[in-house]
Amino acid sequence: MIEDTMTLLSLLGRIMRYFLLRPETLFLLCISLALWSYFFHTDEVKTIVKSSRDAVKMVKGKVAEMMQNERFGGLDVLDAEFAKTWELKSHNVAVYSIQGRRDHMEDRYDVLADIVNKSHPSIFGIFDGHGGEAAADYAKAHLPEALRQQLLTYERERERDREKDKEKDEKKDGMSYPSILEQQILTLDREMLEKLSATYNEAGTTCLVALLSDKELTVANVGDSRGVLCDKDGKAIPLSHDHKPYQLKERKRIKKAGGFISFNGSWRVQGILAMSRSLGDYTLKNLNVVIPDPDILSFDLNKLQPEFMILASDGLWDTFSNEEAVRFVRERLDEPHFGAKSIVLQSYYRGCPDNITVMVVKFKGKAGEQ
Repeated sequence: MIEDTMTLLSLLGRIMRYFLLRPETLFLLCISLALWSYFFHTDEVKTIVKSSRDAVKMVKGKVAEMMQNERFGGLDVLDAEFAKTWELKSHNVAVYSIQGRRDHMEDRYDVLADIVNKSHPSIFGIFDGHGGEAAADYAKAHLPEALRQQLLTYERERERDREKDKEKDEKKDGMSYPSILEQQILTLDREMLEKLSATYNEAGTTCLVALLSDKELTVANVGDSRGVLCDKDGKAIPLSHDHKPYQLKERKRIKKAGGFISFNGSWRVQGILAMSRSLGDYTLKNLNVVIPDPDILSFDLNKLQPEFMILASDGLWDTFSNEEAVRFVRERLDEPHFGAKSIVLQSYYRGCPDNITVMVVKFKGKAGEQ
């Protein structure tokens, strides 16, 4: 009797395995149940089906609307998504800055231009913060104004020396745009470290500052924000060079200080910071592996006869090369933002994950005329 029962169960098992549980059988069973439910429970099922269809149509419509807005330039989507979108438009300078895909907006910029007295250099600055906004805020609030005051003093002294014909004293003093930039940046970093370390704030920032006078452009850089100039032939001229940990010079310096670099998405000092120089970052400054020393370059405007320059945070340079950025902006100089807005949005569409800030400064007429 037991053997008969086992044989029967075995037979049923085979039937289930070879017939009822076959994929095509289960598929037909599901279709049959669905049809039965639809025809014999019409009100309830039809309501569910209709609601599902409406939901699908609504989602498709919303996605299409968003794609349309983003594709054809509506800033409604961007304004809704980004908590901070900043812009500036002037007669010769324009800035466009977006928070982008970051949770916080840590980019800052500033423009100080003396339109009345054009003999005073105009000051343009880009500050890309990291680890918080405090360092970039501090640099924006203090560095341009400190530079302006020092430059005014320098211009007065130079004018006085011209009148008294004391060229030897001027040379002995050693004051110049590069020396003023270096002095003020290093002073700012010392003040920033004292202030931020007192509250254990580990924030840091890049510093890209350009001084534009009638015949000369002087650019100081700390970190990986970058400047590039378009000369009279449309050629891209680098105004700065990024400070990256993997560069031989920087790598040797870091190693000599007892530090190291490691790869964590990108090469980083002590596995933390993706640049080898910055302002702030007091914990890494204490180890002497990150320094605030700027690289400073000067350019003869009469020789270059530039059309414009671009100063931007590294968000732009994640998606554009110097040459590509110059070509892109040169084709859009007639736009209200001189191409700054267009290139920022294009960088975002290309997938830039960072804050993006772009400043475009146009040169009009003869070299250096603003």
